[in-house]
Amino acid sequence: MAYWLFKSEPNVWSWEMQKAKADAGEEWTGVRNYQARNNMRAMKLGDKGFFYHSNEGLEIVGIVEVCALSHPDSTAGDDARWDCVDIRAVCDMPKPVTLKDIKANPNFEAMSLVTSMRLSVQPVTDEEYLEICRLGGLENPPRSPE
Repeated sequence: MAYWLFKSEPNVWSWEMQKAKADAGEEWTGVRNYQARNNMRAMKLGDKGFFYHSNEGLEIVGIVEVCALSHPDSTAGDDARWDCVDIRAVCDMPKPVTLKDIKANPNFEAMSLVTSMRLSVQPVTDEEYLEICRLGGLENPPRSPE
């Protein structure tokens, strides 16, 4: 199974804006980092991920799902190097999980959110996903397909 974390500054693209797109979802555009782009190229339909408010809030506020595979980023103009996926909101995190909570938990010391702070699209392990869902109060979290 594959899980991911998508970072967004809430004053640019917030969880509320993502939820307003409903089932149609939204392109995850503007990523100009090769590792983050490659992470999106590896995603499969139905993969789940965390929606993380960066800069303001510093917390995981919801769960999203990949609803369109990697395709050219519409904001990249003629630059064919940049791809994106589309994601849609799945559910709120009942209790947002803060970066402070994550850093204080030794189970997350190897998590990309802790070790690669600047990367905007990151992989999340199965164990990290389930533990964060537990901390956030999701008893039966949505899972990525096998």
